Amino acid sequence: MSNSDILGRLDAALAKRRAADPAKSYTASLYAGGTAAISGKIAEEAAEVVEAAAEDDDAHLIHEVADLWFHTMVLLQSRGLDASAVQAELARRFGVSGIEEKAARGHGDTPAE
Repeated sequence: MSNSDILGRLDAALAKRRAADPAKSYTASLYAGGTAAISGKIAEEAAEVVEAAAEDDDAHLIHEVADLWFHTMVLLQSRGLDASAVQAELARRFGVSGIEEKAARGHGDTPAE
């Protein structure tokens, strides 16, 4: 599988899973649980990324980041959004000072750079 459009392909797969039986699909069960269930998984996965970052195991870190990305993409899909919206936001920020970008937003904690 090519990495060139993996986020778009994952978006398409996640969109299809919305109609799946929650008893037979993990992703569908997340959708059925709503924002609270999905957000809980994101919090869990974010903590696992932080834990993996403290280890000297890049493969584990990559695995945990992939889990985090997956669950955040489920959240986006649950809101009718997809990865292209995030990619557009990152493109908008590209080449802009993180300090300036954050100040322009007036909120948030993560600078662009």
